Amino acid sequence: MSRRGRILGVAVAGLVLAVLGLAVMLGYASPCEPAEPLPAGATPMKAIVYRCYGPPEVLALEEIAKPAPAQDEVLVKVEAAAINPLDWHYMRGQPYFMRLFSGIGKPKVTRFGVDFAGTVEAVGADVTRFKVGDPVFGGRSGALAEYVVVRADRALALKPEGITFAEAAAVPVAAITALQALRDKGAVRPGQKVLVNGASGGVGTFAVQIAKAYGAEVTGVSSTRNVELVRSIGADHVIDYKLTDFTQGTERYDVIIDNVGNHSLLALRRVLEPEGVVVMIGGSGNDQWIGPLLRPVGAAVLSPFVSQRFAGLLAELNPDDLRVLGEFLAAGKMESVIDRQYPLAEVPAAIAYLEEGRARGKVVINVP
Repeated sequence: MSRRGRILGVAVAGLVLAVLGLAVMLGYASPCEPAEPLPAGATPMKAIVYRCYGPPEVLALEEIAKPAPAQDEVLVKVEAAAINPLDWHYMRGQPYFMRLFSGIGKPKVTRFGVDFAGTVEAVGADVTRFKVGDPVFGGRSGALAEYVVVRADRALALKPEGITFAEAAAVPVAAITALQALRDKGAVRPGQKVLVNGASGGVGTFAVQIAKAYGAEVTGVSSTRNVELVRSIGADHVIDYKLTDFTQGTERYDVIIDNVGNHSLLALRRVLEPEGVVVMIGGSGNDQWIGPLLRPVGAAVLSPFVSQRFAGLLAELNPDDLRVLGEFLAAGKMESVIDRQYPLAEVPAAIAYLEEGRARGKVVINVP
């Protein structure tokens, strides 16, 4: 073997060992650690905490220190919260690549949940936008707790009158995802044809309603048991995927919101207008290492050769979009579809139900 060949062989072997080492490191899960004692003099509150990766049983209802707002923060007494698929991905630390950010071996952030709605209990010295007693909703890590602190200029907005805390808590992550998919990625205009694949889920139910609010002609795709639900929230047409494969039809769409990822990109192209766009939100990727990332990679490879666009989406929680969604709620253009409600102590059961993938709309947690 030549010297160059030996060097190449050593380099390849080193790369293989590095990849195997990374795989072992990312796949390792530390055992659960015991609850930490409360600091001396702390006021206790109840919160959902997870100190290791795993199934819903790793979620524990613990007493932790009640937070106090900094100068630019708001303290909210949480009345209701909601869970999302991303929550159980963090809980399990899967796909494993997520652990590069969430923590190798165990989670860096032990608090759980994002969506919440409640009442302002205290404000920092510099806060002028909110006052004590304001009903609010928004997004913040650690939302599954009796209290949460949020920066006043972040994902926080006044709750519309006439909307319950449960209905408001269902909104932030799912509805902002739907809004940004349709408005920012899909650039939906009045009269366009929009198809929502997975129209009965959390993002899907909001996407159907927001697309209608923008004047689109909406087709929802769902299972047989959810056809009437999707029709009831405004879909002009509903396709039962158990009876009909929409990718084999003759209808063409300007925008496809794909919450499921159960069709190939080439199949979606067949029912997409020449200048249409597919917004990929959910994915069926079951690979425990990279999960649904293969679809965006495939889209990047395909896009230069076709006129259609394939766009991924990582939604950004922000106060402006929360206010837009609040206006939709107040005007009756959008409502929260709530499947089940659980008390805070039963979050593990709620997450287990959500993992089944059959929730109609949102799963809400009532906080005492």
